[in-house]
Amino acid sequence: MATDTQGATHHHLGSGFRAPQLVCSRPRNRPPKPTMLRAGGVLRSFWLDVGPGEEGDGPLPPLYGLRIHDYLYFQVLSPGDIRYIFTATPAKDFGGIFHTRYEQIHLVPAEPPEACGELGNGFFIQDQIALVERGGCSFLSKTRVVQEHGGRAVIISDNAVDNDSFYVEMIQDSTQRTADIPALFLLGRDGYMIRRSLEQHGLPWAIISIPVNVTSIPTFELLQPPWTFW
Repeated sequence: MATDTQGATHHHLGSGFRAPQLVCSRPRNRPPKPTMLRAGGVLRSFWLDVGPGEEGDGPLPPLYGLRIHDYLYFQVLSPGDIRYIFTATPAKDFGGIFHTRYEQIHLVPAEPPEACGELGNGFFIQDQIALVERGGCSFLSKTRVVQEHGGRAVIISDNAVDNDSFYVEMIQDSTQRTADIPALFLLGRDGYMIRRSLEQHGLPWAIISIPVNVTSIPTFELLQPPWTFW
């Protein structure tokens, strides 16, 4: 098996902590409850309550340096028909972390969707989060394009719209370049449903909260997308 041309390896995120698997392709089990993180052989609390606040008003502790076997959650607030909590995985070896919790921030689908060059709607991505599609160039290239347009982070959805179970491990390409903003991978089915809802409502962006502390949400199970395998 080999790494694909876009800087990715496929992996299974099952329950409990596992050593990184650089190249594998297996069905994904249900993600573990995001209450504990194993670091240096010690189980530590993963999500900490940072309390309510305004956008950019929730500093996160150093523990939020997410690694490959961690999940990060965000919630769509608008449109209402996709008001669910979505699961994403951070890039393995490039990009930054979330130092702030954004109570409300725009998730803007990039134009063109693959975001391999100049963006037609780059003005709207400045200080917001871009939603882009896999394909055409490396994950790192997409992240740098969004960063150059002033984006706070990038969420890269799989270009296989029927993918509701396979997470891709996003890794560096061979260019030795870097990126500073967070880069997250999203299932293709989730990305498709978000874009479809925006198109149906004629909206240029969704409003999301990121990252979300799911341990403080008693109805977490009920707020997950109904089309995703759990």
